[in-house]
Amino acid sequence: MLDLNNKSLLITGGTGSFGKAFTKIVLEKWPSIKRLVIFSRDEQKQFQMAQDYPIDKYPMIRFFIGDVRDYERVQRALKGIDYVIHAAAMKHVPIAEYNPMECIKTNIIGAENIINACLESQVEKVVALSTDKAAAPINLYGATKLASDKLFIAANNIKGYNPITFSVVRYGNVLGSNGSVVPFFIKKREEGVLPITDANMTRFNISLTEGVAMVLHALETAWGGELFVPKIPSYRITEMAEAIAPNCEKKVVGIRPGEKIHEEMITSSDSYTTYDLGTYYAILPQVARWDLNKFIEHFKATKVTEGFQYNSGQNTEWLTADQIRSLIKEHVDADFTF
Repeated sequence: MLDLNNKSLLITGGTGSFGKAFTKIVLEKWPSIKRLVIFSRDEQKQFQMAQDYPIDKYPMIRFFIGDVRDYERVQRALKGIDYVIHAAAMKHVPIAEYNPMECIKTNIIGAENIINACLESQVEKVVALSTDKAAAPINLYGATKLASDKLFIAANNIKGYNPITFSVVRYGNVLGSNGSVVPFFIKKREEGVLPITDANMTRFNISLTEGVAMVLHALETAWGGELFVPKIPSYRITEMAEAIAPNCEKKVVGIRPGEKIHEEMITSSDSYTTYDLGTYYAILPQVARWDLNKFIEHFKATKVTEGFQYNSGQNTEWLTADQIRSLIKEHVDADFTF
């Protein structure tokens, strides 16, 4: 069983939505954690987050200004660290398209820096966060995250006798996260019109709490090289609009460049190495450093059928408008009304 008490953990991009949720949950579950390093480049977000965790009450927390592009700074931050969660990324699709090299520097070169620095330190486990957009990518952001995923998985092949493990978790839009559809629709309903990109559009739904649980699961169980995918419900964008603003006009404006109608998390090409673990799927590495039969026996894993694909438009579980409202009140805004 995972025990972070007396362990040192670093999270890159630690001042983002995921990082803040992860910090809160980790401190609740393991109050005796030795050190929790919040690594990010945004000093204002670091200052704001530090107000919630004053040093006299949370002496285990360290706020570390740094950029994953800066290898020497990453090296310094990893001194004495046991576990690393890599959540830092340039995520906005249109911004990445307009500033391609900046996206590449952060998402690919930054990933390489994390990998190399971890290999040169005493880090035991690394879990990197991915995105649905890395599955059959059609935009630069997705392409850079696919490259990042491949780097972290391949890192298990170059570690030599180092016992470190690298794994990846992939999930879609997080309910209520910065820049996501929920806060966007809540703001737009004040104008009386909600812009709908496409009436057929669907998305997977996962809460920050579920995302954190998935990362902790990977941290506890990964053998090295797995790409974990959660089994989660889908929603139609029209249901989301109805949940947030039933009385507003819904205006179809067309999909944005680089946007898909349905989210993909496992492509049919991935099916040849994908296994059902129960709560999660795992896309296994093409060449694993461990015995596949032992893995299957240990996790009671079942191989998916060839050609299997997992996308939000072909899901078996769907959220209604009422269910979406309940989730918003539970995970985003307790005072939410419609």
